[in-house]
Amino acid sequence: MATTPTPATPAAAATALPVSSTLGKTTINDGVVAKVAGIAARESRGVFALGGGAARAFGAIREAVAGADQSQGINVEVGEKQVAVDVTIVAEYPAPLQDVADGVRDNVIRAVETIVGLEVTEVNVTVNDVHLPSDDNNDDAAEARVQ
Repeated sequence: MATTPTPATPAAAATALPVSSTLGKTTINDGVVAKVAGIAARESRGVFALGGGAARAFGAIREAVAGADQSQGINVEVGEKQVAVDVTIVAEYPAPLQDVADGVRDNVIRAVETIVGLEVTEVNVTVNDVHLPSDDNNDDAAEARVQ
């Protein structure tokens, strides 16, 4: 029995591996998936920053030179139709950490499934640190002390 090829649907055309249709091929790199996940995580309520201490320090230098790295603190494992995401965050104090993690998870799933078109199998959130509002003022206090 012969089968006829069907045109690619929008969801099928947005996989991480090349997908061909009669009109051409679409390829989405893993870095793009990580960037979409990073933007979604940053937009989550209660998130101060992404990445661990060393990644944030290196990111600050890189941002000064080349601009912000939207995928900092994000690790993705991309398959043909699915993706798993690991996110490392610094949460704002006193936001409830579980609520922050749930919000990050929801935003990442929604963004990746909507924009990239891959099914998200899991989003693991690691809270690496908590940012205190007083941390921003410590630099001023240290300078005032030495003057």
